[in-house]
Amino acid sequence: MKQVSKYERGYFTAPVKSQKWMEKEYIDNAPTWCSVDLRDGNQALIIPMSLEEKLEYFQLLVDVGFKEIEVGFPAASETEYTFLRTLIEENLIPDDVTIQVLTQSRDHIIKKTFESLRGAKKAVVHLYNSTSVAQREQVFKKTEREIIDIAVNGAKLLQKYATETEGNFQFQYSPESFTGTEMEFALEICNEVLDVWKPTSENKVIINLPATVSMSMPHVYASQIEFMIDHLKYGENVIVSLHPHNDRGTGVADAELGMLAGAKRVEGTLFGNGERTGNVDIVTLALNMFSHGVDPQLNFEKLPEIKRVYERLTRMQVPMRHPYGGELVFTAFSGSHQDAIAKGMKWREEYTNRKWNVPYLLIDPLDIGREYEGDIIRINSQSGKGGIGYILKQHYSLELPPEMRESFGYAVKDVSDKLHQELQPEQIYQIFMKEYVNLEEPFEFVGYQFNQHDNFETTVTLKTGNGIQEFKGSGNGRLDAISQALQENLGFSYKNLIYNEHALKTGSNAQAVTYVGITGEDQVIYWGCGIDPDIMTSSVKALFSAVNKMVQVLEKNKVKNG
Repeated sequence: MKQVSKYERGYFTAPVKSQKWMEKEYIDNAPTWCSVDLRDGNQALIIPMSLEEKLEYFQLLVDVGFKEIEVGFPAASETEYTFLRTLIEENLIPDDVTIQVLTQSRDHIIKKTFESLRGAKKAVVHLYNSTSVAQREQVFKKTEREIIDIAVNGAKLLQKYATETEGNFQFQYSPESFTGTEMEFALEICNEVLDVWKPTSENKVIINLPATVSMSMPHVYASQIEFMIDHLKYGENVIVSLHPHNDRGTGVADAELGMLAGAKRVEGTLFGNGERTGNVDIVTLALNMFSHGVDPQLNFEKLPEIKRVYERLTRMQVPMRHPYGGELVFTAFSGSHQDAIAKGMKWREEYTNRKWNVPYLLIDPLDIGREYEGDIIRINSQSGKGGIGYILKQHYSLELPPEMRESFGYAVKDVSDKLHQELQPEQIYQIFMKEYVNLEEPFEFVGYQFNQHDNFETTVTLKTGNGIQEFKGSGNGRLDAISQALQENLGFSYKNLIYNEHALKTGSNAQAVTYVGITGEDQVIYWGCGIDPDIMTSSVKALFSAVNKMVQVLEKNKVKNG
């Protein structure tokens, strides 16, 4: 690209090599999750949520299991202020949930923030000011010392108003635009704030290190986090928190590596809603842990319902390919994928109590409220025989023989290709019924009769363009006798009769389903299916269907070839 020379690295690496995070294989404990949907997420919406919508969304977050929820910037607008007061005055905050509010380092804003928190059972007051080179030079036009003074003065004001306000408060500081800040300076400003607050084991302080703008590859962010943890004052009395954004599409990776580096808390949103490309997606983070057998301490067992509420209240849409929540994330259209999934699901039926390891499916869709039917295998022109057979079995209890699935698969793909659309299970079923089941052209089965003294001699009655006809035949079995009668009297031949059958339903309404394949003189296998309450009748209907299929195709080819 022509303008590449105008860009260069905008981040700062840690002055001390910090790579202990590389020794860890996976995250073994859930962090403290803090939802910022109602603040960071809400301010990114085209139409911010109303008071009523925010109250409903707050309850959604509580139901999911968040124990820390940032509810807004109460000094920024009347709606934000009223929302917080409503939560407190109407006692809508559960005892085990801590609310969080955001404030700039300015006296009148901090004062109003504490007014809004009056009577809060427990709240985190989140102080921030921007520290990056770009913000210092271009926005604030201040020296490093002046930027530190803003943070320190804000920290002192938090202490002052906390002692004057009814409630229980914990402090949090963010060097906003941390990723664009020199690491030595980020450490210095955080330590000076900590020296004001002097955290203890009973009154810990949160230092939040946001990737306000994601600038580096995730491993660099991890090293930055590890450097800060190793050098922050007050050690165990400081909770290091992450707040990754997704500018480079690496928000989840940034958070995961940041947790490996030692961070114990993560701020993010459902489905990653937030400014620009969004905040880190807590749904993805939590379910990634779940896929490793680690309880994320959040409940996404009804993810489709959570998604519906999220989309209604935010007016945002979860993309179809969004991890876990997207409409198509468990769906396979590819034939080879469908075949592997179908076989994997069948394997699980045979080998119970095994750890989940179905091909192409990271987790069991049922565990998050998704369904096998309609979610896993869907059919279009790219689909294969395994997936199409799976659909018929799941929806209609039709268990096609493996050899027949290929023939039917081509029929379905041909329809999908010509229509240029996905086919629904009902459409697939109708194609099967039309192309294979109880076919009556050109030969319609009417009835049969077997010799009382020899069950392998038969008279079969059928209807053709010449009217009702009866043919006699004999064979090695009943179906073979009928087959011989057709071949000897109708002027065609075939071989290798393949037979398969099963019951369609149980109980008094059971129907027999029979599948018959025959190899024509052109060496092609033609398939038919018969469905009837009587097993023998269903077998004869399947044979007639296969014969009719063969004759139809051969006649069509004869016309086509002149």
